[in-house]
Amino acid sequence: MTRWLVTGAGGMLGRDIVSVLFGAEDVTVTPLGRSDLDITDARAVGDAVAGHDIVVNAAGWTDVDGAETAEAAATAVNGAGVANLTEACRRSGARLLHISTDYVFPGDATAPVPEDAPTAPVNAYGRSKLVGERAVLELLPHRGYIVRTAWLYGEHGRNFVTTVLRLAADREIIDVVDDQHGQPTWSLALARQMAALGRAARAGTAPAGIYHGTAAGSTTWCGLARAVFDEAGLDPGRIRPTTSERFPRPARRPAYSVLGHEHWPAAGLTPMTDWRSMLSEAFVRLGFRT
Repeated sequence: MTRWLVTGAGGMLGRDIVSVLFGAEDVTVTPLGRSDLDITDARAVGDAVAGHDIVVNAAGWTDVDGAETAEAAATAVNGAGVANLTEACRRSGARLLHISTDYVFPGDATAPVPEDAPTAPVNAYGRSKLVGERAVLELLPHRGYIVRTAWLYGEHGRNFVTTVLRLAADREIIDVVDDQHGQPTWSLALARQMAALGRAARAGTAPAGIYHGTAAGSTTWCGLARAVFDEAGLDPGRIRPTTSERFPRPARRPAYSVLGHEHWPAAGLTPMTDWRSMLSEAFVRLGFRT
């Protein structure tokens, strides 16, 4: 029996991870949401981790724009909180699967970014997440797994796909930026991949280190919005491309967030499918049709 602990279990990804694990054999799951565990409390973290074989950290400060004026608070969660989890896993012997982000990169690449590419965050959120990554790599080099993801959407919580569907009912034309490139990733597909990585880690077949947990292929936000309309039986021509300058945000966004997936085969695992097929499956499963 493998004992899993999932932090951030009330979030979009956390809830999907818990649902995947509850459906697995020979698994017990302890789901802890924000109200159950404050990962900045080192003692509480140590108590929670004790007795578990695998810890999945889906908790974190996710307000990208808010981090620009509260970087210390964001880093307390995404940096020091992760260090607490890492230290607790080091003491207990547990393996840690930690969710990170494409925002640790500068976003100036022109080809898929490999796992070992230099990091250089362009905003406070990315800097806070990089602190957490470094804690995992330094404190848990042989049992720490970092999974960077991006452009997540799913059944639980607000996300771009559900926002586009909501706007479709209110606006005839929707302007969407077409100069940011990434990999739309269904949270349930990532949850399945995380569960597979955890099993491989437990079996000793997955090397510790960094993995990129995003769909294959790439598109822009405009391309994703048009695909959402197509899946919903709406006219994709209602989506009008525009530039990021039209929608200024407090936090700078990477222009290119396409990640490479070279490390999955070393773990005996196949990278996730392409984003367009993933979106189609999500629509069928989740009933996103209008």
